[in-house]
Amino acid sequence: MMPKVRLHGQFRKQTLIASLCAFFLIAAAARGQQVDAAFGLSTVSAPSAASASANYSPQSLTGGAYPSFSGDFLIKKQFGVNGEISWRASQAFYQGFYPFRPIFYDFNGIWIPQLGKHFAGELMAGIGAESARFYQPFTICGFNGCTNYVSSNHFLGHFGGGIRAYLFGNFFVRPEAHLYLIRNNFEFSSARATRFGVSIGYTFRPQQY
Repeated sequence: MMPKVRLHGQFRKQTLIASLCAFFLIAAAARGQQVDAAFGLSTVSAPSAASASANYSPQSLTGGAYPSFSGDFLIKKQFGVNGEISWRASQAFYQGFYPFRPIFYDFNGIWIPQLGKHFAGELMAGIGAESARFYQPFTICGFNGCTNYVSSNHFLGHFGGGIRAYLFGNFFVRPEAHLYLIRNNFEFSSARATRFGVSIGYTFRPQQY
C-alpha cells in the first residue's frame, strides 16, 4: 500500500535554504570569522523491516550512498551554527514497488574544540526534517509548479560528531556520524536512523590553528 504523502514545492524550499546558508557563510567570512564548508559521502543504518512494531511499516531506511553538503561558521571562539543536507543518490523501492528517495536536512549549534595542531573535533545538536520523496510515472502540477513525486515530511532531532584531520593546509578530512530521531516516521520501521560517512572540507579562518 502506498504511504500517505503530501505534495510540496520541496525543490524550491531546498534552493531557498541553500541560498540562505551561502549568504550567511559569505557574510561570516567577510567579518573575519571562521567558516567551514564540506562535501561528503555516507550511508544510512536503521532498524530492519522485520523489527517494525506498533504503527511502523516493514520498510527499513538502511543502505544507499548519501552525498552531503555542510557548512558552519563560528560566532564566538569555538561555538557556532551549522547546516547540512544529505540525500540518497539512487532511488530505493518502497515495499519493492514504489521508487523513493529520503532527504535529510538539519540546522545545529556546533562546538569545534581544537585537539592539537592538525586535529579538531566536532559536536553538534539541532533540529531538521526528513523528506521522503515517492516517485510516480506521471507529473503533477499545482501552485508550486510541476513534479513527478509526492513527499512525506517529518520533523526530526539531530545529534552528530566527527574528527577533522588537517593534513593539507586548510583542507580537512572528517570521519563523522549522525543520529536522526524522526517524529511520526511511520512509513518506515523506526523513528531512529544513523548516518556514517566521511567528508572533505576547507576552513576559511582569520588565523591558523
